[in-house]
Amino acid sequence: MQAVGLGCEEAQFRVHMGNRPPLSPFAEPDGVMPLLDGEIATISAAGGNGWRKVFSVFAKLCWTLAPPWLNRQGVPSWQAYRDGCLLQTGSDTALLFSDPVPQPAGVQILMGKAYGLAAAARAGIELHWVDAHFAISADRRTVLCPYFDYRQLTNARIETLTALLKHDHH
Repeated sequence: MQAVGLGCEEAQFRVHMGNRPPLSPFAEPDGVMPLLDGEIATISAAGGNGWRKVFSVFAKLCWTLAPPWLNRQGVPSWQAYRDGCLLQTGSDTALLFSDPVPQPAGVQILMGKAYGLAAAARAGIELHWVDAHFAISADRRTVLCPYFDYRQLTNARIETLTALLKHDHH
């Protein structure tokens, strides 16, 4: 099954979600489409506050994981990372609209409890609950987490997710 989404096709850090941006060509990319400078702002403007939050929380998570896990690419803040690196060629990040598949390397995040449980079941990935908000596969390559929204994936929960992801992947 071909991955479909935004970012690097061979990304080692993949986030899967059930929603798509309400803007062509981003809603129906042909495979995995790298974003260009300014396209996160374009999608956020067209998709509203919810998409701005998804990209902002994604960038905060990447910023918290880096370095050495992800490369901050010499940018001074998570906001600059979001606007100038996230989901672009060479970022090693992807936001995928296709279901996850078991991964031999890297990690994948299933965003949102309802979507994540259904997607894991479709992919045959067994998850074990760590607490009320996070579940993880036995190989620690797949993590289910709250939706990328400030109220659901708070800064404290980003720290918990970072700890789960860094546990075996340094």
